[in-house]
Amino acid sequence: MAPPEMGDPESSESRVEQALATLRTLHPKKIDLGLGRIQSVLAKLGHPEQKMPPIIHVAGTNGKGSTIANLRAMAEAAGLKPHVYTSPHLVHFRERIVVSGEEIGDDALIDVLTRVREANAGAPLSFFEATTAAAYLAFSESAADVALIEVGLGGRYDATNVIRPTCCAITPIDYDHAEFLGRDLAGIAREKAGIMKAHTPVICGVQSDLVNAVLDAEAQKAKANIKVWGQDYRAFRQHGRLVFEQDEEMLDLPLPALRGEHQIRNAGLSVMVARTMGWSVEATSAGLQKANWPARLQSLTKGLYAEMANEAGAELWLDGGHNPHAARAVANAMAELEQTTERPLILITGILANKDIGGFLDAFEGLASAVIGISIPDHDSLAPETLKELAMSRNMLGFVAGGISEAVQMAINTGEALSRDTTEQDIVPPRILICGSLYLAGEVLKN
Repeated sequence: MAPPEMGDPESSESRVEQALATLRTLHPKKIDLGLGRIQSVLAKLGHPEQKMPPIIHVAGTNGKGSTIANLRAMAEAAGLKPHVYTSPHLVHFRERIVVSGEEIGDDALIDVLTRVREANAGAPLSFFEATTAAAYLAFSESAADVALIEVGLGGRYDATNVIRPTCCAITPIDYDHAEFLGRDLAGIAREKAGIMKAHTPVICGVQSDLVNAVLDAEAQKAKANIKVWGQDYRAFRQHGRLVFEQDEEMLDLPLPALRGEHQIRNAGLSVMVARTMGWSVEATSAGLQKANWPARLQSLTKGLYAEMANEAGAELWLDGGHNPHAARAVANAMAELEQTTERPLILITGILANKDIGGFLDAFEGLASAVIGISIPDHDSLAPETLKELAMSRNMLGFVAGGISEAVQMAINTGEALSRDTTEQDIVPPRILICGSLYLAGEVLKN
């Protein structure tokens, strides 16, 4: 049999996976924070990180991806070609690297991954370090007008932090990744502030008073030009519009395409960055309306699970938030929907074992009627039985399902049963939220 052609999709996908698998063998740890290893391999590659267009570097706990989605849409509305680096991906690794406005192709991805591996010559290099180096290499060899770079973990010692940004943005900071960043919120804020550079504007989103104090102190140390939400700028919803204010400027903008009250704050941060970059009001306005970021309060209307929900008259939502701060934002959005249309809320939840599942579920107490626990394939997720027990201890019904399809059908049945118990009118199909992990979200979007 003749070998598959280079353009064959299955062959390309297989070769990408092989290239990625090889990189995973270069370091015994999945994450090992530090800059020495990536600086070494970038030097061998001719310092591609120094050959990129103006860079916007985004750190924070929640809202990084949404902010970058807004900024990408704004840049494109301004006629600019963006490079974009985000993580993790949902379905295909290619999603992480957008070159000149287009998702990187399989052959181009394999090329840069291979060149990074060869330049590294077998030295220890974490997977994220290797793929970050590959992204910077791809960006350095293609023309673009701006590069949008999302921090992977923390900031100061994150592999992305070998660049000289034109502007930095710091989204809301809260607890997450405690095994790497600890449980000291001030310490977490200091680590994320490590992306600040001298004489560089730093736009900070909504923060607690403690975090604001830390960020201000770190900005002074770094000699960065910090702009703070509520002090230097703000944004809010008014009469179905987004009002943005800074100094003497007030803008009347459309509401963001991304759903949820927390997206008003993400939009405000994005607008402030765009104005700092000198992008026009028209492009900023158009970008807000066009931004797209899957698995962030996404209403699912297509695919296997959406068809199941649609047939039963149920709503199906998807969100990849995986910490208490994100859960509170999503719960608030679900509460807003409940005020508009009352439906039983059923959670289908899969979450990694190292996350604060108690804090996550606390956000939905009194709002969600039931939780259906499931496992996340190929990941160290919390046992569904434990999810069931934790839900029941929070006055929610608890169930266990063997997979997503079974969970969706169970949610439909449970919602209908709850509706029968609480009303003498027609059955009200449930509102189903699949949540707890971006990895789970990726599994959903595959079907």
